Amino acid sequence: MRPIRVLIVEDSLVFRELLVQTINRDPAIQVVATAKDPYEARDAIIAHKPDVMTLDVELPRMNGIEFLRKLMPQYPLPVVVISSLSDKVFDALNAGAVDFVAKPAISNRAQLEDFIKNELLVKIKIAFTAKISNIKKKVKIAEEQQLSTTRKNLIVAIGASTGGTEAIFEVTKGYGTDIPGIVVVQHMPPGFTSMYAKRLNDECRIRVKEAVTGDVVRPGHMLIAPGGDKHMHLVKVNGEYQVEIKAGPKVNGHCPSVDVLFESVAKVAGPKAVGIILTGMGGDGAKGLLAMRRAGARTIGQDESTCVVYGMPKVAYDLGAVQYQEKLADIPQRTYALLNKM
Repeated sequence: MRPIRVLIVEDSLVFRELLVQTINRDPAIQVVATAKDPYEARDAIIAHKPDVMTLDVELPRMNGIEFLRKLMPQYPLPVVVISSLSDKVFDALNAGAVDFVAKPAISNRAQLEDFIKNELLVKIKIAFTAKISNIKKKVKIAEEQQLSTTRKNLIVAIGASTGGTEAIFEVTKGYGTDIPGIVVVQHMPPGFTSMYAKRLNDECRIRVKEAVTGDVVRPGHMLIAPGGDKHMHLVKVNGEYQVEIKAGPKVNGHCPSVDVLFESVAKVAGPKAVGIILTGMGGDGAKGLLAMRRAGARTIGQDESTCVVYGMPKVAYDLGAVQYQEKLADIPQRTYALLNKM
């Protein structure tokens, strides 16, 4: 099988050369061209037809986000953004990028090479499998007060990875303030989850924040697990749901892990929960969703036709963890329908 053909768009000559040298050591990937600005990148795309592009956000002559917005309608291809700690990365994802990596604030060459090998190369390989046509799916906005139930202690748990930032965003916009409390794990580097939560809070009808230990899971509110080295667990204190953020080893290669959250929801909420697994590479969340279903929870998996990467939902479906496979656009309505039966 031929290697994945990559175009690197990076204005720093030193970092660009380091990317080329390190990436080309992987026999599964070949850097076919480099560019220091979007104009050179456009010409390289036409000339070399890369499979994947890595893109710095801050570029001369035109920033990476504007370039993406112009590029994707004409030359759609998987893009992995390399970004410093900035909420601009979410504008890039909204413009059509598949995923991003956080550019390390280090100058040590060995550490930079380690970042490229252990983070960027993985993202490039995942992006190569992504379905670009599924990145900009929109959901139907659910009407307010769709819940007929007055039962308390209902909860919604969501897990996602590659493609999940936009998928969660679209699903969240479909929920009204009557939705029960929501807990979320989205695989994301540390520092970005607080900015992501603020973005959702500003643009959706429900309240959204990055979770801290002791946060109460309230109706019309969403708590997002912080990126880093801690897992989020659901606990019950004095009859109400709260979250606990505590350190632990990676599970399925991730921290926070969707499995850890879902397994705690299965244990604490049992049949009073709805579990939702969205687009993402790998199998994190599948066993946890199965535990939720066995505990009596209702479960939803995003279908293959709307996933950017049909990995996590597929593993969950194959395990028998998914009761309802839904297109992204239909997940809010299905959530309400299941909650109304509780």
